Amino acid sequence: MATTIRPAIPGDVPQILGFIRALAAYEREPDAVTATEAGLLRDGFGSTPFYFCLIAEQDGSPVGFALYFYNYSTWMGRPGLYLEDLFVPPEFRGLGIGKALLKRVAAIAVEKGCPRLQWEVLDWNTPAIDFYSAMGAEFLDAWRNVRVSGEALLRLAGAAAESVSEELVSSDKDRQTGAAQ
Repeated sequence: MATTIRPAIPGDVPQILGFIRALAAYEREPDAVTATEAGLLRDGFGSTPFYFCLIAEQDGSPVGFALYFYNYSTWMGRPGLYLEDLFVPPEFRGLGIGKALLKRVAAIAVEKGCPRLQWEVLDWNTPAIDFYSAMGAEFLDAWRNVRVSGEALLRLAGAAAESVSEELVSSDKDRQTGAAQ
């Protein structure tokens, strides 16, 4: 069976969400997915997409996906690609589908002038770690992933928003006072 890799289209959104849910179950977080078809459609297929997606097919049936987006390296002064998800259901593993998806994402990075492609892998996922090692991936063990979400994000944004709001009000008052003199 030949594997084909193609860009996702809006009609793929239900399948993309299915792959996301299957990946979450594989990663032992089946209830963590809050994504919706409407959100995926809005964020990936609007005039300014926040992500891009590839679908792997065999005989016209979807057998995997890769979802990626652009990031930016200030040190390199160049864009890069961040691979958010790469997933092939267990029944299709070992057929070269994951490798084909990863190679296509890497080719897109090269085509777009991105000097690097990066992603994360769970420390217990030894099959993926071994796979990525075989592909030449470098593991950045000295770096820690950092995330702020939920209530912590709202608190952080609230403090920043209040600060910005106070600065704007103060700046506006200074301008008004200066204009009156």
